[in-house]
Amino acid sequence: MAAEPRLSPRREPEPAGLLDALATALVMVDARDEVLYLNAAAQDLLAIGDAGARGRKLGELIRDPRPLEALIARVRERAEPIAQREIKLTPTARSDVSLFVDCTASPLEPDQVLLEIADTTAQQRINRDAMLLSQLGGSRLMVKSLAHEIKNPLGGLRGAAQLLERELPDARLKEYTQVVISEADRLRALVDSLLGPGYPPNKQSLNVHEPLQHVYQLLRSEAPAGLEIVRDYDPSLPHLSLDRDQMIQAMLNVGRNAVQVLGNSGRLIIRTRALVNVSIGRAHHRVVASVQFEDNGPGVPPELADTLFYPRVTGRPGGSGLGLAVAQDLVTRHGGLIEYESRPGHTVFTLLLPLEEDERG
Repeated sequence: MAAEPRLSPRREPEPAGLLDALATALVMVDARDEVLYLNAAAQDLLAIGDAGARGRKLGELIRDPRPLEALIARVRERAEPIAQREIKLTPTARSDVSLFVDCTASPLEPDQVLLEIADTTAQQRINRDAMLLSQLGGSRLMVKSLAHEIKNPLGGLRGAAQLLERELPDARLKEYTQVVISEADRLRALVDSLLGPGYPPNKQSLNVHEPLQHVYQLLRSEAPAGLEIVRDYDPSLPHLSLDRDQMIQAMLNVGRNAVQVLGNSGRLIIRTRALVNVSIGRAHHRVVASVQFEDNGPGVPPELADTLFYPRVTGRPGGSGLGLAVAQDLVTRHGGLIEYESRPGHTVFTLLLPLEEDERG
């Protein structure tokens, strides 16, 4: 009789393997808040391997660990799980990224704590985009009323430049009056578009760096000597369908705001990149162009964080509070959006401009 085949004993999955399969990040710390374990999701979130994190203080892995440390302390005091939402978390190894997470902390023995961390950054961004887009209706009404007040002085400015040009003895000086006349004409066209009934932009195929370079030159001419303006362009960006005048004004408003905040010294970086799989409101885009204005100034005052794109909202004495409101309006006319993140010493305003037609999600 043939021998019966021998079956290999069934192997149960290892506990660590099961934990690594979870999408939720798990972090276990001991009584001294030193890391005992990170699962695979936590390693991705904090950009560090389990072996490299073990034995290190949790505060070494996160730029500002105070919210998590306070949560852990409350869990030990109450000896029960506690959940906290919308914690801002910046991993030390990913200092250029700010995340929003929901965290549940549970007590273990002896004085160990398990953190279950869910990354909600994408949802936070969707909510914030919805808030920014909802502000547009009121902003546009106020911008139109203020545009009426701007239109007449522009005509006087242009006329004065023309009269001055006729009286100039040196033809070479007319180059400067032509700049004044040209900018007055551009602003007049912009004001007309703001006063109009929401007509679509007059788009043409453009390399985004062409209007951006014009903005760079204007900012450099206005900036004080102690302020550094650096360009970091991605030359591989394809052409976009843009209204050149509107885009110049939007970029100039954002860049000029940064220059004015920095004052007599500081650093402004103008950066372009291509981003993939980005949602703007309800529209999903395979590729968008990102135009960033990054400065090392004092940051956006916390009390203005939720109203920054409203007209007449400004953190500067004597500021009109119109620049960012107008810029947001112009960018949304292109199907895009202006987002920002800010903390003292690091503020980034990002213009997101779609490269293709909307894909409704």
